[in-house]
Amino acid sequence: MTCFFCGYRIGNFFHGFQQHTLEQMQKRLDHLYEQQENHIRRINTLEVELEVERLANQKSQKLLTTIEQKHFKVKKDLAFYEKVMAPEKQADGVVIDQFVISNTASEHHYRFKVVLVQQKVRKRYAKGHIQLALHGSLQNKPTKLALSEVSEITKEQLGFSFQYFQVIEGEITLPEHFTVDQIVLSAILPKSKWQAYQRIDQSYSWTDVTEKTEQSTSLILD
Repeated sequence: MTCFFCGYRIGNFFHGFQQHTLEQMQKRLDHLYEQQENHIRRINTLEVELEVERLANQKSQKLLTTIEQKHFKVKKDLAFYEKVMAPEKQADGVVIDQFVISNTASEHHYRFKVVLVQQKVRKRYAKGHIQLALHGSLQNKPTKLALSEVSEITKEQLGFSFQYFQVIEGEITLPEHFTVDQIVLSAILPKSKWQAYQRIDQSYSWTDVTEKTEQSTSLILD
């Protein structure tokens, strides 16, 4: 009788232990299922957000392409009208697209950038060089300074040879008390076997090219 009672109590103990263990495992399983559902919802949300971003990016790319096409058309139209109205600005399809003067941390020291673009579809490279001349006053006297007087840039660095576009950059240091009023930028295509000699002189106000971070000039050399 005692053995039967002890066996019964031990059986009840193990049964209770197993029941408790099963309940804990069930709770843990329920918790894991809940976590899985949360992760699935999060993944679905992220997939929706990603798709929205993808569609927005496609829309932005299409808009950018449209703007670029319109910009190119405007430049072509401008090139045509300038060719008709200002033939003196023509020199084999080369465009001085940008001319920028940027301040530096050093007083009287500046950086310049010239962007050249070829609008004509052609196989041959446009070759030549640019020149810069600064007109202003020094000690209340009219003064003209060549680029070689205010910069260490070499003639080779001022040269261009490109089929589509080229950027020419350099630095200038102005004399103390020298005030710039005007800059004359020249694009020169010397005579060669493949091109005729042509030259353009374009004037810029110092204030106009330095007060903005970017200055478009739409100068056509056709």
